[in-house]
Amino acid sequence: MSKALEDRARQVQEALRAQGFEVVVLAEPARRAADAARALGCAVDRIAKSLVFRTRPGGRPVLVVASGANRVNEVRIGMYLKEAVEQAPAPFVHAVTGFVVGGVPPIGHRTPLETFVDEDLLRHAEVWAAAGTPHALVRLPATELVRLTGGRVVRVT
Repeated sequence: MSKALEDRARQVQEALRAQGFEVVVLAEPARRAADAARALGCAVDRIAKSLVFRTRPGGRPVLVVASGANRVNEVRIGMYLKEAVEQAPAPFVHAVTGFVVGGVPPIGHRTPLETFVDEDLLRHAEVWAAAGTPHALVRLPATELVRLTGGRVVRVT
């Protein structure tokens, strides 16, 4: 991991801890929601995965924080934006967030991102989200996830 990525991840983790949220560092990376759920011993629908999309053809980045159990419907997200979207490739994700795929947190990105939060996450009192690296996760109330991201709660499936 690069020094810049380490520093950026540490800043996000410190900010989350300062707000009283638990950050857990795993021995093995959890790049997929199923890996994170298995490592934490929780259901995959309690994992909040941060996925970056971009508009077509403009390339505007958009963040969707979705339940780990759900597959994001790109057409639906495009309807909210009134623009077509596609899942962004890894180099684009890193450029706009400062984080690698599998470790993108819901906050602390290089570029401010319009954000949508999966309504299914609000079925849970607490959820887990990446905390800057594939080895780190943060536990927080689903309502705090919405507050921190400033995201619009929507159906993503």
